[in-house]
Amino acid sequence: MKEILDAILAPDSPAAAFAAVKLPESYRAVTVHKDEAEMFAGLATRDKDPRAALHLDEVPVPELGPGEALVAVMASSVNYNSVWTSIFEPVSTFAFLERYGRMSPLGKRHDLPYHVIGSDLSGVVLRAGPGVNKWRPGDRVVAHCLSVELESADGHNDTMLDPEQRIWGFETNFGGLAEIALVKSNQLMPKPGHLTWEEAAAPGLVNSTAYRQLVSRNGAGMKQGDNVLIWGASGGLGSYATQFALAGGATPVCVVSSPQKAEICRRMGAEAIIDRGAEDFRFWKDEHSQDPREWKRFGARIRELTGGEDVDIVFEHPGRETFGASVYVTRKGGTIVTCASTSGYTHEYDNRYLWMSLKRIVGSHFANYREAWEANRLVAKGRIHPTLSRTYALADTGQAAYDVHRNLHQGKVGVLALAPQEGMGVTDPELRDKHLPAINRFRAAS
Repeated sequence: MKEILDAILAPDSPAAAFAAVKLPESYRAVTVHKDEAEMFAGLATRDKDPRAALHLDEVPVPELGPGEALVAVMASSVNYNSVWTSIFEPVSTFAFLERYGRMSPLGKRHDLPYHVIGSDLSGVVLRAGPGVNKWRPGDRVVAHCLSVELESADGHNDTMLDPEQRIWGFETNFGGLAEIALVKSNQLMPKPGHLTWEEAAAPGLVNSTAYRQLVSRNGAGMKQGDNVLIWGASGGLGSYATQFALAGGATPVCVVSSPQKAEICRRMGAEAIIDRGAEDFRFWKDEHSQDPREWKRFGARIRELTGGEDVDIVFEHPGRETFGASVYVTRKGGTIVTCASTSGYTHEYDNRYLWMSLKRIVGSHFANYREAWEANRLVAKGRIHPTLSRTYALADTGQAAYDVHRNLHQGKVGVLALAPQEGMGVTDPELRDKHLPAINRFRAAS
């Protein structure tokens, strides 16, 4: 790895220098093991510890196929799908790898007794496979996590509808929490030059997810003047939704769970904030019964903050815990757009408040290539900023995933792979100087 790192750190290394670098036979990667998939059997979700399941292994460099690239990973980050993988919920991800392995000889590479995880990266292209024309060795890139085959007509209007759509590093192997990653070339996007490696790796999955969910016509289609209720507005996903609302002329109504998280939203520029912990909103009477009186109290609190208006859009991702309230508080004709369901997948709501008020529920999942590109373009322009609260070493990814699992983090949690330290990788210092106050504010906020 030293030869690769030397080439990356050397000023103005030509593409030929990267093409001449000899690939190692193996690399360090964060993995889960197939023979440990039942290690948490019988435990409640909260009691499952990612630190017990995540390993730092030396693994072989995978074969490079047509339309693919090998990338030297300088930094990555932890998303909630990495937590799910590490606790083998809702199913073991080895089921995804087995199914992929049955698809083709190249798919078979992914079906291994270990799974290299991670759905974000920033780094440098090392090799491009046959048929790759846009990217070459030495290109500084970030990767979005949509992996598609595009052999079906279904995916050509919206690649998220491709029957073989997968999330890289979750439903495929060779993910970004590693020193080298294998990606399809159409996952690659230019690295924003004013950001460090760890800053550039942070937005990827959550920024693109928030863009499709909130801004895109495939999601809520947010417009100027909309009131947008954002659950977990200071977190990895919600912090980007909050930024899109503010940048797009909407009013975010930020829901958080502590005064510290409320302050994060204020530093981002939000004014309408509900600390549900301080105001003691309890939407469930017990495990089986919701409390409509709390929905009404919550709706009244929202109207206090919006000048008497209900919300046009609800940015939903907690799921079971909040979904009944989300449907209730949305204005007549409004939209509840949902992904993730981190508090439970079985949603319950009173359908009278949906059907009689002409509301709609929209399911949203990651983003297509165009949406991911546009979301990254806004980062590159300095319109959207990374919300990176802390960076861990690759060997400490288990602790990073534990912190995300226990909601001990703010914003996004970064992981250094090949980058020897934080603060490296900036190639456009002039643009960085221009946006440094905002970058620092958002990092301080998270």
